[in-house]
Amino acid sequence: MGSFLSAEIETLDHVLQLIEAFRAFDADNDARITEAELGGIMASLGYKASEQEVRAMMQNGDKNKDGLLSISEFLEMNTEDLESGNLSNVLSTTFEALDEDGSEILTGEELHEVMGNLGLGLSLEKCQNIVTSLDMDGDGAVSLDEFRLIVDSLL
Repeated sequence: MGSFLSAEIETLDHVLQLIEAFRAFDADNDARITEAELGGIMASLGYKASEQEVRAMMQNGDKNKDGLLSISEFLEMNTEDLESGNLSNVLSTTFEALDEDGSEILTGEELHEVMGNLGLGLSLEKCQNIVTSLDMDGDGAVSLDEFRLIVDSLL
């Protein structure tokens, strides 16, 4: 299970980096970004994309053709090459594996403990930041519903 879960965690970490980058560039917090903001995100993630490449990405990703990329369009565009298949399955499986006590909520401490058990040296602070970035209602933990909201936004 260790190597299986570490692959899931790697995928989750990739998704979280995308979410963090998206949020950092979504200046008005409306969960939509412009072409210029997309260029900034790609640069922050280390991709050297020309204006034409960013424009093409925008056109390919903008499924509803509103001229903006929603977070779900952005994530879909950046995770379509995942080997694990459906991102929804990956996230659900990962949550279940992380929620060791079956409480259906995941705290930064739980995440840190699981990471330690897997030999992945993520700091408690990093684990708490991950949980905070997914915590919609501000209770300091991620519920299965909050986790699924993110999953659902990707479908």
